[in-house]
Amino acid sequence: MGDTRELGIGIGWRPEIADAVEGLPGVDWVEVVAENLCTGHLPDSLLRLRERGVTVVPHGVSLGLGGADRPDPGRLADLAAKATALGAPLVTEHIAFVRAAGPAGALEAGHLLPVQRTWDALEVLCENVRIAQDALPVPLALENIAALVSWPGEELTEGQFLAELVARTGVRLLIDVANLHTNHVNRGEDPAKALAELPVEAIAYVHVAGGVERDGVWHDTHAHPVPRPVLDILADLSSRVAPPGVLLERDDDFPPAPALAAELTAIRDTLTRSAPVRRGAVRSVGAVGAVGAVGAAVAAPVAVAAGAAGPAGATTAVRAEAAPAAPAAAGRAPVRADEEARQRVWVAQAALLSALVAGAPVPEGFDRARIRVQSRALAAKRAGVVARIAPELPRVLGAGYRAAFLAYALARPLRGGYRRDALDFAEHLLVAGEPADPVARRRLTRWWEERAGERAPGPVARLVHAVRSALGRG
Repeated sequence: MGDTRELGIGIGWRPEIADAVEGLPGVDWVEVVAENLCTGHLPDSLLRLRERGVTVVPHGVSLGLGGADRPDPGRLADLAAKATALGAPLVTEHIAFVRAAGPAGALEAGHLLPVQRTWDALEVLCENVRIAQDALPVPLALENIAALVSWPGEELTEGQFLAELVARTGVRLLIDVANLHTNHVNRGEDPAKALAELPVEAIAYVHVAGGVERDGVWHDTHAHPVPRPVLDILADLSSRVAPPGVLLERDDDFPPAPALAAELTAIRDTLTRSAPVRRGAVRSVGAVGAVGAVGAAVAAPVAVAAGAAGPAGATTAVRAEAAPAAPAAAGRAPVRADEEARQRVWVAQAALLSALVAGAPVPEGFDRARIRVQSRALAAKRAGVVARIAPELPRVLGAGYRAAFLAYALARPLRGGYRRDALDFAEHLLVAGEPADPVARRRLTRWWEERAGERAPGPVARLVHAVRSALGRG
């Protein structure tokens, strides 16, 4: 257990394509979203794959290791139990934050949000990673994420940030080449530069996925075919180091099995073509850790004066004076007032999340147009998830479901999970006297009462709602 040297070619297992995955030729391993599993009731399809010798890796999405709070022990214990139940060689998560405590209480993003690449955020992330590593029975690998927005005042590039993370914690990396492409389009970041700066020999495996560009913004949908630029980044990575595993992700709009097989073939062909030009010399993890992954070069003004390109051509200055001296040895972090760092990270993340999901003012330095795009994307994702777990709602509301949910979501943050969100959305409509069609309203009322265990809001609640709306507080 713990050996990831030869994972091979894999695909993300999802219930919608379980039969197709079992029948695909040449699938060495699968990855499954950890939060979608129940330890005591593993899907029959996964059990059959395991019996055939197919490796199963749990992939977490809710730990929020990049957040200001320390990891939740219950979430860690749950992930550990799933790794054990699956006999997994490792578990994976994301370098992201997903929640923060705002002025109105705890806020959930319902999505992976980027960590600001500062020394403060790095210190917090490293401690959180060490806590997670101690709680897990197998090695941990962390994934770089896709982002629509750029943080102002970043002090490290993505490659430098990841290299420091590896040097200080020994964590493995899950490199998503589709996310590197997303950040190239959305944030002007060079994928080749990121690959050149990060310790590629620390890679546990690689993600490949598709997306779509709308109005100059790349959306990492996992619902479209893998585009050529993503395969080109995979080829660049493979020319630098042989990745132990490469996995195709697909989360929506699932194509027939032959289309999935064709995408896996394209991945294999890309790896085969790039292997002959692979460079022989790569840095070792030990050597990187011994001098600090970023080292004095990052702290030198000449290395950082140019800054990093942000959205719409904006430039984010990197402050050389903010960089501490490199660690004296592998795994040794600079001395820092950790709780003060956490407080600074919390303030920044709470302000951003409040702007994205609670209608708060956009923090200084952010691209306001991009914040609006991200806010609507988060609301749209909530609409999609609620539609899947409560399919009766779009059936009752028909074509008006999406517009009604977006209007609700843009004013009401996600709290208490998606099932609670579905109930809150239905209650919101009933209090507002919606839907207008009496038959649909009776169906929605019945649905809400069966699940909430109480009577639906009546005339008094609707009157209060009307008054609050008139006062601008509804």
